[in-house]
Amino acid sequence: MHLSPAPFEPFRFEGRELTLKRDDLIHPLFSGNKYRKLYALLQTPSEAIDTLVSYGGIQSNAMLSVAALCRLKGWRFEYTAKTAPRHLKADPQGNYKHALALGMAVHEVHPTEYDAAVAALKQRCAKQERSRLIAQGGADPAAEEGVRALAEEIRAWKEKRGIERLNVVTPSGTGTTAAYLARALPECRVVTVAAVGDPAYLQRQIEALMPLPPNLMILSTPYRFGSLDAALLQTYEKLKAAGVAFDLIYAPVMWLALMEAWDDLEGEVLYVHSGGVSGNETMLARYARRP
Repeated sequence: MHLSPAPFEPFRFEGRELTLKRDDLIHPLFSGNKYRKLYALLQTPSEAIDTLVSYGGIQSNAMLSVAALCRLKGWRFEYTAKTAPRHLKADPQGNYKHALALGMAVHEVHPTEYDAAVAALKQRCAKQERSRLIAQGGADPAAEEGVRALAEEIRAWKEKRGIERLNVVTPSGTGTTAAYLARALPECRVVTVAAVGDPAYLQRQIEALMPLPPNLMILSTPYRFGSLDAALLQTYEKLKAAGVAFDLIYAPVMWLALMEAWDDLEGEVLYVHSGGVSGNETMLARYARRP
């Protein structure tokens, strides 16, 4: 499955001029970094696999993309997550609802049993030839192929524009996309933010995949992952007013960190839109319920 490359668009935010790589426009369900991480599996013949297995958050964007991939390929999708809140099970919403509709078989475990369940999952998949395990958030060496394709699109655009110094910006959960981008674009600086945990945590996540690329710049943030904060919501709304919808979890954190670091960046800035807007339904509902 090959989709057309996403466009590069000029963008203005908070008085700064930059360019957006609109990876969010690639496909409604395979967008942004999830498309890049699943690229190799999208090219895999349907008969080569019968089951994809993964684990993570109950409203994960990656979960929804894998569910859509399995529906497309005719594969079974088994997903392990911590026990869903009672209200969500009674009235499924957001990515959880859509993934269930696409055929996801979810195995919920008590939070205290989650780590052991994931370890058992990995052992079981290692013994099953036609099952494939996808790590949480797509943090897997197989993701490199799709990220490398993104890097080639960026390099071609950079050379066509005659840009000498380029900062490529993308937020990080596991750091998979940012790290593979940095490795594939040694002539650029890749700027990311540790949206889950602190920079030391993100560095450990990356080093589980590869040595830390020297051209990767990790910014820190005071915001706790998934927290409801007026500054994050305000940034989301400002971005939307500027003409583009971003996700509510990662993007506001990245944009606030980017604006703070802007004066320290030499050269032009390219922001890679990593998609994930499907998760906004439940995040906006959480903001609405907030006292």
